[in-house]
Amino acid sequence: MNGVVLLSTILNYYELAPGLNESYIGNLPTYAATAWYYDKVQQKTSEKEFLDEVRAFARGEYADALAQGHNLPPAKFDAIAAKVAAYTGLSVEYVKEANLRIAPARFRKELARDRALILGRYDTRFEGTDVDSAGENPGYDPSSTGITGAFVAAFRDYLDRELKYTSALTYYPSAPSSGPQDWDHSHHLPGQGGAGGQAAPLHEIYVGADLADAMRKNPALKVYSANGLFDLATPFFKTEIDLAQMNLDKKLVGNIEFGYYPAGHMVYLNVEALKQMKNDLDSWYDRVLSRSK
Repeated sequence: MNGVVLLSTILNYYELAPGLNESYIGNLPTYAATAWYYDKVQQKTSEKEFLDEVRAFARGEYADALAQGHNLPPAKFDAIAAKVAAYTGLSVEYVKEANLRIAPARFRKELARDRALILGRYDTRFEGTDVDSAGENPGYDPSSTGITGAFVAAFRDYLDRELKYTSALTYYPSAPSSGPQDWDHSHHLPGQGGAGGQAAPLHEIYVGADLADAMRKNPALKVYSANGLFDLATPFFKTEIDLAQMNLDKKLVGNIEFGYYPAGHMVYLNVEALKQMKNDLDSWYDRVLSRSK
């Protein structure tokens, strides 16, 4: 195998555990991209320069502030709150009330509250109305309801007309989160066996180690990570962080490339973004295949 394409990726579910700050740090640039899209920020630079600035703040001052927890000095708390507000389009008061930690659902409810709108999770450019504007979280995901009907109808049509297959079973565009379909997340990390036998399995998903293991064993393996700038399901900065934590040898780091698109979780839903991603992948495929000969 010469290459792996990652689209809208999450590699480490442990980051979602209570008491950790990684998710707040990883979400911040997506909040900023969304605020930029809705003209909620005061910036004179380009979108790329703006997001690079937010990345630097997120991994630097913001991460350091969150790490101090309730020991953060009041003056520093106020300064960080002002910067988070400036980057995200939220009010300073709201950021302070959230203790500098903005959950995705809260952001989706708050950013366009002044227009009585909620934003999508898969794609924050999708808008919808809620039962009221006073709630803490949105009642649904406009980016899911906006596309699910089309996906289900197209799949049913394909089954009936093309495959001549008819079924009364319910088609789920996404796997149900509970019930008999519960996923088994237990997983043994590669390289942790040894003379004493295999180590105890992880009970949440962490597959960055598996990708790193594959790259070490096959130094020619290339990785292309495609990301939507408005994806709050798998934010692009989280992916960058996860891929940077694989402890690769320096000569393998260059095997990972990134692509960023004006889209959400499903990049292919935006025709222009789809064309851009196809062109990028065509070029990447040519380079990867030519190097492997």
